[in-house]
Amino acid sequence: MAQFIDRRLNSKNKSTVNRQRFLRRHKERIKDSVSDAVNRRSITDTQSGEDVSIPSRDLTEPTFHQGKGGVKERVHPGNDQFVTGDQIERPKGGGGQGGSGQGDASPDGEGEDEFVFQISKDEYLDMLFEDLALPNLEKTQIAKVTEWETHRSGYQTAGVPANISIVRSLQQSLARRTAMTAGKKRLLNELEQELERIHRQEPALPLEEKRIKDEIAALRKKIEAVPFIDTFDLRFKNYEKRPIPSSQAVMFCLMDVSGSMDQATKDIAKRFYVLLYLFLNRTYENVDVVFIRHHTQAKEVDEHEFFYSQETGGTIVSSALKMMDEIIEKRYPTAQWNIYAAQASDGDNWADDSPRCKELLEQKLLPRCQYYSYIEITRRSHQTLWHEYDKLGSEFDNFAMKNIRSVEDIFPVFRELFKKEVS
Repeated sequence: MAQFIDRRLNSKNKSTVNRQRFLRRHKERIKDSVSDAVNRRSITDTQSGEDVSIPSRDLTEPTFHQGKGGVKERVHPGNDQFVTGDQIERPKGGGGQGGSGQGDASPDGEGEDEFVFQISKDEYLDMLFEDLALPNLEKTQIAKVTEWETHRSGYQTAGVPANISIVRSLQQSLARRTAMTAGKKRLLNELEQELERIHRQEPALPLEEKRIKDEIAALRKKIEAVPFIDTFDLRFKNYEKRPIPSSQAVMFCLMDVSGSMDQATKDIAKRFYVLLYLFLNRTYENVDVVFIRHHTQAKEVDEHEFFYSQETGGTIVSSALKMMDEIIEKRYPTAQWNIYAAQASDGDNWADDSPRCKELLEQKLLPRCQYYSYIEITRRSHQTLWHEYDKLGSEFDNFAMKNIRSVEDIFPVFRELFKKEVS
Protein backbone atom coordinates (compact mmCIF):
# COMPACT_ATOMS: atom_id res chain seq x y z
CA MET A 1 0.00 0.00 0.00
CA ALA A 2 1.45 3.37 -1.06
CA GLN A 3 1.54 6.31 1.31
CA PHE A 4 1.69 9.94 0.22
CA ILE A 5 2.41 12.86 2.49
CA ASP A 6 0.98 16.33 1.98
CA ARG A 7 3.86 18.69 2.72
CA ARG A 8 2.05 21.94 2.07
CA LEU A 9 2.58 24.57 4.74
CA ASN A 10 -0.25 25.51 7.10
CA SER A 11 -0.40 29.12 5.90
CA LYS A 12 -1.95 31.63 8.33
CA ASN A 13 -3.16 28.84 10.67
CA LYS A 14 -5.97 27.90 8.29
CA SER A 15 -6.19 24.38 9.73
CA THR A 16 -6.20 25.41 13.41
CA VAL A 17 -9.91 24.66 13.85
CA ASN A 18 -9.51 21.18 12.38
CA ARG A 19 -6.46 20.57 14.56
CA GLN A 20 -8.31 21.53 17.75
CA ARG A 21 -11.21 19.29 16.76
CA PHE A 22 -8.76 16.42 16.18
CA LEU A 23 -7.14 16.97 19.61
CA ARG A 24 -10.53 16.94 21.35
CA ARG A 25 -11.56 13.76 19.53
CA HIS A 26 -8.43 11.86 20.55
CA LYS A 27 -7.92 13.58 23.90
CA GLU A 28 -7.58 10.46 26.03
CA ARG A 29 -5.03 8.87 23.73
CA ILE A 30 -2.99 12.08 23.63
CA LYS A 31 -3.11 12.45 27.43
CA ASP A 32 -1.76 8.90 27.78
CA SER A 33 1.13 9.80 25.47
CA VAL A 34 1.85 12.96 27.47
CA SER A 35 1.87 10.99 30.74
CA ASP A 36 4.25 8.47 29.19
CA ALA A 37 6.48 11.32 28.03
CA VAL A 38 6.77 12.68 31.57
CA ASN A 39 8.18 9.37 32.77
CA ARG A 40 10.34 8.95 29.67
CA ARG A 41 12.12 12.28 29.53
CA SER A 42 13.44 14.97 31.82
CA ILE A 43 10.95 17.39 33.30
CA THR A 44 13.27 20.18 32.16
CA ASP A 45 12.31 19.29 28.58
CA THR A 46 8.72 20.49 29.00
CA GLN A 47 9.51 23.62 26.98
CA SER A 48 9.29 21.49 23.84
CA GLY A 49 6.39 19.60 22.29
CA GLU A 50 5.88 15.87 22.00
CA ASP A 51 5.38 13.26 19.28
CA VAL A 52 2.07 11.43 19.69
CA SER A 53 1.17 8.14 17.99
CA ILE A 54 -2.42 7.10 17.32
CA PRO A 55 -3.35 3.71 15.75
CA SER A 56 -4.61 4.20 12.21
CA ARG A 57 -7.77 2.22 12.98
CA ASP A 58 -8.88 5.04 15.29
CA LEU A 59 -8.66 7.59 12.48
CA THR A 60 -10.98 5.99 9.94
CA GLU A 61 -13.84 8.21 8.77
CA PRO A 62 -16.49 7.90 6.07
CA THR A 63 -15.18 9.17 2.72
CA PHE A 64 -16.63 9.94 -0.68
CA HIS A 65 -14.68 8.41 -3.57
CA GLN A 66 -15.03 7.30 -7.15
CA GLY A 67 -16.33 3.86 -7.95
CA LYS A 68 -13.97 1.08 -8.92
CA GLY A 69 -13.11 0.34 -12.53
CA GLY A 70 -11.11 1.93 -15.29
CA VAL A 71 -7.60 3.24 -15.39
CA LYS A 72 -7.13 6.38 -13.35
CA GLU A 73 -4.30 8.77 -12.69
CA ARG A 74 -4.33 10.86 -9.53
CA VAL A 75 -2.23 13.83 -8.56
CA HIS A 76 -1.46 13.85 -4.83
CA PRO A 77 -0.69 17.39 -3.55
CA GLY A 78 2.56 17.82 -1.72
CA ASN A 79 4.37 14.94 -3.45
CA ASP A 80 7.99 15.93 -4.00
CA GLN A 81 9.57 12.47 -4.20
CA PHE A 82 7.87 10.54 -7.01
CA VAL A 83 7.14 11.04 -10.71
CA THR A 84 4.96 9.13 -13.16
CA GLY A 85 6.25 5.61 -13.70
CA ASP A 86 8.01 5.20 -10.33
CA GLN A 87 7.36 1.93 -8.54
CA ILE A 88 6.88 2.20 -4.79
CA GLU A 89 8.25 -0.64 -2.70
CA ARG A 90 6.12 -2.26 -0.04
CA PRO A 91 7.15 -1.65 3.59
CA LYS A 92 9.60 -4.25 4.83
CA GLY A 93 8.84 -6.52 7.75
CA GLY A 94 5.42 -7.68 6.62
CA GLY A 95 3.81 -4.25 7.10
CA GLY A 96 4.10 -4.41 10.90
CA GLN A 97 3.95 -0.99 12.58
CA GLY A 98 5.16 0.70 9.42
CA GLY A 99 3.72 4.06 10.33
CA SER A 100 5.29 4.23 13.78
CA GLY A 101 8.79 3.62 12.51
CA GLN A 102 9.36 0.81 15.01
CA GLY A 103 9.92 -1.89 12.42
CA ASP A 104 8.23 -4.53 14.61
CA ALA A 105 5.94 -7.02 12.90
CA SER A 106 3.37 -9.34 14.37
CA PRO A 107 4.10 -13.10 14.25
CA ASP A 108 1.59 -13.73 11.46
CA GLY A 109 3.03 -11.01 9.25
CA GLU A 110 0.10 -8.65 9.77
CA GLY A 111 0.56 -5.24 11.31
CA GLU A 112 -0.98 -1.86 11.78
CA ASP A 113 0.30 1.57 10.81
CA GLU A 114 0.25 4.40 13.31
CA PHE A 115 -0.37 8.09 12.70
CA VAL A 116 2.37 10.19 14.32
CA PHE A 117 2.02 13.95 14.78
CA GLN A 118 3.65 16.68 16.84
CA ILE A 119 1.85 18.68 19.51
CA SER A 120 3.22 22.10 20.37
CA LYS A 121 4.67 23.22 23.70
CA ASP A 122 1.42 24.97 24.67
CA GLU A 123 -0.68 21.94 23.75
CA TYR A 124 1.70 19.70 25.67
CA LEU A 125 1.45 21.86 28.81
CA ASP A 126 -2.35 22.08 28.47
CA MET A 127 -2.54 18.29 28.60
CA LEU A 128 0.11 18.08 31.33
CA PHE A 129 -1.64 20.47 33.73
CA GLU A 130 -5.26 19.96 32.70
CA ASP A 131 -6.37 18.24 35.91
CA LEU A 132 -4.37 20.49 38.22
CA ALA A 133 -5.31 23.68 40.03
CA LEU A 134 -3.66 26.08 42.45
CA PRO A 135 -5.13 25.44 45.91
CA ASN A 136 -6.85 28.35 47.65
CA LEU A 137 -6.71 30.40 44.48
CA GLU A 138 -10.04 32.03 45.34
CA LYS A 139 -8.40 33.56 48.43
CA THR A 140 -5.64 35.14 46.41
CA GLN A 141 -5.40 38.90 46.29
CA ILE A 142 -4.71 39.85 42.69
CA ALA A 143 -2.28 42.72 42.53
CA LYS A 144 -2.83 45.52 40.06
CA VAL A 145 0.30 46.25 38.07
CA THR A 146 0.34 48.93 35.40
CA GLU A 147 0.94 47.21 32.09
CA TRP A 148 0.04 48.47 28.65
CA GLU A 149 -1.57 46.73 25.72
CA THR A 150 -1.76 48.14 22.18
CA HIS A 151 -5.22 48.41 20.61
CA ARG A 152 -6.51 49.71 17.28
CA SER A 153 -8.21 53.07 17.69
CA GLY A 154 -9.65 54.37 14.42
CA TYR A 155 -7.70 56.31 11.81
CA GLN A 156 -5.67 59.49 11.62
CA THR A 157 -4.49 61.78 8.83
CA ALA A 158 -0.77 61.50 9.67
CA GLY A 159 1.50 58.60 10.37
CA VAL A 160 4.30 56.40 9.08
CA PRO A 161 3.99 54.66 5.69
CA ALA A 162 3.85 51.23 7.31
CA ASN A 163 0.51 52.15 8.95
CA ILE A 164 -1.27 53.35 5.79
CA SER A 165 -4.76 51.90 5.42
CA ILE A 166 -5.11 51.35 1.68
CA VAL A 167 -8.84 50.61 1.74
CA ARG A 168 -9.72 53.63 3.86
CA SER A 169 -7.44 55.90 1.78
CA LEU A 170 -9.12 54.77 -1.46
CA GLN A 171 -12.53 55.37 0.09
CA GLN A 172 -11.48 58.91 0.96
CA SER A 173 -10.13 59.39 -2.57
CA LEU A 174 -13.40 58.22 -4.10
CA ALA A 175 -15.42 60.53 -1.86
CA ARG A 176 -13.22 63.52 -2.73
CA ARG A 177 -13.30 62.87 -6.49
CA THR A 178 -17.07 62.39 -6.36
CA ALA A 179 -17.54 65.69 -4.50
CA MET A 180 -15.22 67.62 -6.82
CA THR A 181 -16.58 66.28 -10.12
CA ALA A 182 -20.28 65.65 -9.46
CA GLY A 183 -21.37 69.19 -10.46
CA LYS A 184 -19.10 69.26 -13.50
CA LYS A 185 -20.38 65.88 -14.69
CA ARG A 186 -24.00 67.06 -14.39
CA LEU A 187 -23.18 70.19 -16.45
CA LEU A 188 -21.26 68.06 -18.96
CA ASN A 189 -24.27 65.80 -19.39
CA GLU A 190 -26.53 68.82 -20.01
CA LEU A 191 -24.13 70.29 -22.60
CA GLU A 192 -23.89 66.97 -24.43
CA GLN A 193 -27.69 66.79 -24.60
CA GLU A 194 -27.78 70.42 -25.86
CA LEU A 195 -25.18 69.60 -28.52
CA GLU A 196 -27.20 66.62 -29.69
CA ARG A 197 -30.32 68.85 -29.95
CA ILE A 198 -28.43 71.41 -32.06
CA HIS A 199 -27.25 68.65 -34.43
CA ARG A 200 -30.86 67.73 -35.11
CA GLN A 201 -31.96 71.36 -35.55
CA GLU A 202 -32.43 72.95 -38.98
CA PRO A 203 -30.92 75.24 -40.05
CA ALA A 204 -27.49 74.48 -38.47
CA LEU A 205 -26.03 76.81 -35.87
CA PRO A 206 -22.25 76.46 -36.26
CA LEU A 207 -21.31 79.20 -33.83
CA GLU A 208 -23.52 77.79 -31.05
CA GLU A 209 -22.20 74.27 -31.74
CA LYS A 210 -18.58 75.46 -31.51
CA ARG A 211 -19.28 77.25 -28.20
CA ILE A 212 -20.82 74.15 -26.64
CA LYS A 213 -17.97 71.93 -27.88
CA ASP A 214 -15.43 74.30 -26.34
CA GLU A 215 -17.30 74.21 -23.00
CA ILE A 216 -17.47 70.39 -23.12
CA ALA A 217 -13.73 70.16 -23.80
CA ALA A 218 -12.98 72.55 -20.94
CA LEU A 219 -15.17 70.59 -18.52
CA ARG A 220 -13.58 67.26 -19.46
CA LYS A 221 -10.15 68.77 -18.96
CA LYS A 222 -11.12 69.95 -15.47
CA ILE A 223 -12.56 66.52 -14.58
CA GLU A 224 -9.42 64.77 -15.80
CA ALA A 225 -7.28 67.19 -13.81
CA VAL A 226 -8.74 65.94 -10.51
CA PRO A 227 -5.98 63.65 -9.10
CA PHE A 228 -6.85 60.01 -8.44
CA ILE A 229 -5.39 60.25 -4.93
CA ASP A 230 -4.12 63.19 -2.95
CA THR A 231 -2.23 63.58 0.31
CA PHE A 232 -5.52 64.72 1.88
CA ASP A 233 -6.95 61.26 1.16
CA LEU A 234 -4.33 59.30 3.08
CA ARG A 235 -5.55 57.63 6.26
CA PHE A 236 -3.26 55.89 8.74
CA LYS A 237 -4.18 53.21 11.26
CA ASN A 238 -4.15 54.65 14.74
CA TYR A 239 -3.00 52.69 17.79
CA GLU A 240 -3.29 53.55 21.45
CA LYS A 241 -2.00 51.94 24.62
CA ARG A 242 -4.49 50.99 27.29
CA PRO A 243 -3.61 49.97 30.84
CA ILE A 244 -4.45 46.38 31.70
CA PRO A 245 -4.38 44.68 35.12
CA SER A 246 -1.79 41.98 35.59
CA SER A 247 -1.48 39.43 38.34
CA GLN A 248 1.89 38.66 39.83
CA ALA A 249 3.34 35.95 42.03
CA VAL A 250 6.61 35.16 43.69
CA MET A 251 7.94 31.63 44.00
CA PHE A 252 10.37 30.91 46.84
CA CYS A 253 12.66 27.94 46.32
CA LEU A 254 14.29 26.75 49.55
CA MET A 255 16.79 23.90 49.51
CA ASP A 256 19.23 22.25 51.88
CA VAL A 257 22.75 22.24 50.36
CA SER A 258 24.59 20.66 53.27
CA GLY A 259 26.95 17.74 52.83
CA SER A 260 24.12 15.18 53.00
CA MET A 261 22.47 16.57 49.84
CA ASP A 262 24.24 15.00 46.86
CA GLN A 263 23.86 16.18 43.25
CA ALA A 264 21.31 13.49 42.36
CA THR A 265 19.02 14.71 45.15
CA LYS A 266 19.43 18.31 43.97
CA ASP A 267 18.52 17.29 40.41
CA ILE A 268 15.28 15.74 41.66
CA ALA A 269 14.48 18.97 43.53
CA LYS A 270 15.27 21.03 40.43
CA ARG A 271 12.76 19.11 38.33
CA PHE A 272 10.08 19.70 40.93
CA TYR A 273 10.86 23.44 40.95
CA VAL A 274 10.71 23.58 37.14
CA LEU A 275 7.27 21.98 37.18
CA LEU A 276 6.03 24.46 39.78
CA TYR A 277 7.41 27.43 37.83
CA LEU A 278 5.74 26.30 34.59
CA PHE A 279 2.51 25.75 36.47
CA LEU A 280 2.52 29.20 38.07
CA ASN A 281 3.29 30.80 34.71
CA ARG A 282 0.01 29.46 33.35
CA THR A 283 -1.93 31.33 36.05
CA TYR A 284 0.03 34.54 36.60
CA GLU A 285 1.32 37.13 34.14
CA ASN A 286 4.51 37.79 36.13
CA VAL A 287 6.36 35.28 38.28
CA ASP A 288 9.44 36.21 40.29
CA VAL A 289 11.68 33.43 41.57
CA VAL A 290 13.74 33.72 44.76
CA PHE A 291 16.40 31.07 45.46
CA ILE A 292 17.42 30.51 49.10
CA ARG A 293 20.00 27.86 49.88
CA HIS A 294 21.02 26.91 53.37
CA HIS A 295 23.21 24.67 55.49
CA THR A 296 23.90 26.16 58.92
CA GLN A 297 23.36 29.61 57.36
CA ALA A 298 20.98 30.78 54.65
CA LYS A 299 21.84 32.83 51.58
CA GLU A 300 19.91 34.23 48.61
CA VAL A 301 21.69 33.14 45.43
CA ASP A 302 21.19 32.85 41.68
CA GLU A 303 19.91 29.70 40.01
CA HIS A 304 23.29 28.23 39.11
CA GLU A 305 24.71 28.56 42.60
CA PHE A 306 21.43 27.30 44.05
CA PHE A 307 21.65 23.95 42.27
CA TYR A 308 25.37 23.37 41.81
CA SER A 309 27.25 24.87 44.77
CA GLN A 310 28.93 22.39 47.10
CA GLU A 311 28.78 22.84 50.87
CA THR A 312 29.78 20.82 53.89
CA GLY A 313 28.66 20.81 57.47
CA GLY A 314 25.36 20.48 59.28
CA THR A 315 21.87 21.76 58.64
CA ILE A 316 19.81 24.49 60.29
CA VAL A 317 16.58 24.81 58.30
CA SER A 318 15.19 27.72 60.31
CA SER A 319 17.85 30.02 58.83
CA ALA A 320 16.20 29.71 55.40
CA LEU A 321 12.71 30.29 56.80
CA LYS A 322 13.87 33.43 58.62
CA MET A 323 15.45 34.78 55.42
CA MET A 324 12.25 34.11 53.46
CA ASP A 325 10.27 36.05 56.06
CA GLU A 326 12.72 38.97 55.82
CA ILE A 327 12.57 39.06 52.01
CA ILE A 328 8.76 39.09 52.07
CA GLU A 329 8.83 42.01 54.49
CA LYS A 330 11.21 44.02 52.31
CA ARG A 331 10.17 43.19 48.73
CA TYR A 332 6.92 41.24 48.49
CA PRO A 333 4.07 42.73 50.54
CA THR A 334 1.12 40.36 50.66
CA ALA A 335 -1.27 43.07 49.45
CA GLN A 336 0.56 43.13 46.11
CA TRP A 337 2.03 39.65 45.66
CA ASN A 338 0.76 36.08 45.61
CA ILE A 339 3.36 34.07 47.53
CA TYR A 340 4.19 30.42 46.86
CA ALA A 341 7.01 28.41 48.38
CA ALA A 342 8.55 25.00 47.77
CA GLN A 343 11.06 23.57 50.21
CA ALA A 344 13.23 20.57 49.35
CA SER A 345 15.30 18.64 51.85
CA ASP A 346 16.59 15.16 52.62
CA GLY A 347 15.13 15.50 56.14
CA ASP A 348 18.35 16.23 58.00
CA ASN A 349 18.18 18.97 60.64
CA TRP A 350 19.32 19.69 64.15
CA ALA A 351 16.77 18.12 66.46
CA ASP A 352 16.27 21.26 68.53
CA ASP A 353 15.83 23.38 65.35
CA SER A 354 12.84 21.45 63.95
CA PRO A 355 10.33 22.84 66.53
CA ARG A 356 11.61 26.32 65.68
CA CYS A 357 10.88 25.64 61.97
CA LYS A 358 7.34 24.62 62.79
CA GLU A 359 6.87 27.78 64.82
CA LEU A 360 8.15 30.02 62.00
CA LEU A 361 5.83 28.41 59.49
CA GLU A 362 2.87 28.53 61.82
CA GLN A 363 3.24 32.13 62.95
CA LYS A 364 5.07 33.91 60.12
CA LEU A 365 4.99 32.22 56.72
CA LEU A 366 1.81 30.18 56.29
CA PRO A 367 -0.51 33.12 57.09
CA ARG A 368 1.15 35.00 54.21
CA CYS A 369 1.46 32.22 51.64
CA GLN A 370 -1.09 31.06 49.12
CA TYR A 371 0.56 27.65 49.22
CA TYR A 372 3.60 26.08 50.85
CA SER A 373 4.79 22.64 49.77
CA TYR A 374 7.48 20.59 51.43
CA ILE A 375 9.07 17.63 49.63
CA GLU A 376 11.44 15.31 51.43
CA ILE A 377 13.75 13.47 49.03
CA THR A 378 14.94 10.38 50.87
CA ARG A 379 14.55 6.64 51.09
CA ARG A 380 15.30 6.62 54.81
CA SER A 381 12.83 6.82 57.64
CA HIS A 382 11.59 10.31 58.46
CA GLN A 383 13.30 12.42 61.10
CA THR A 384 12.29 15.26 63.41
CA LEU A 385 11.71 17.85 60.67
CA TRP A 386 9.09 15.67 58.96
CA HIS A 387 7.33 14.90 62.23
CA GLU A 388 7.17 18.58 63.23
CA TYR A 389 5.87 19.61 59.80
CA ASP A 390 3.32 16.82 59.89
CA LYS A 391 1.58 18.60 62.79
CA LEU A 392 0.80 21.58 60.51
CA GLY A 393 -1.24 19.60 57.99
CA SER A 394 -4.41 19.57 60.09
CA GLU A 395 -4.17 23.29 60.92
CA PHE A 396 -3.44 24.85 57.52
CA ASP A 397 -5.11 24.10 54.19
CA ASN A 398 -2.35 25.87 52.32
CA PHE A 399 0.39 23.51 53.53
CA ALA A 400 1.21 20.11 52.01
CA MET A 401 4.09 17.69 52.30
CA LYS A 402 5.11 14.63 50.33
CA ASN A 403 7.95 12.14 50.19
CA ILE A 404 9.89 11.59 46.94
CA ARG A 405 12.07 8.52 46.67
CA SER A 406 13.13 8.60 42.99
CA VAL A 407 12.79 10.59 39.77
CA GLU A 408 9.68 8.62 38.80
CA ASP A 409 7.86 10.00 41.87
CA ILE A 410 8.21 13.66 40.88
CA PHE A 411 5.21 14.12 38.61
CA PRO A 412 2.81 11.86 40.59
CA VAL A 413 3.71 13.78 43.76
CA PHE A 414 3.26 17.09 41.95
CA ARG A 415 -0.18 16.05 40.71
CA GLU A 416 -1.14 14.98 44.21
CA LEU A 417 -0.08 18.33 45.66
CA PHE A 418 -1.97 20.39 43.08
CA LYS A 419 -4.89 18.19 42.07
CA LYS A 420 -8.24 19.87 41.52
CA GLU A 421 -10.75 19.58 44.32
CA VAL A 422 -14.04 18.02 43.23
CA SER A 423 -16.94 20.05 44.61
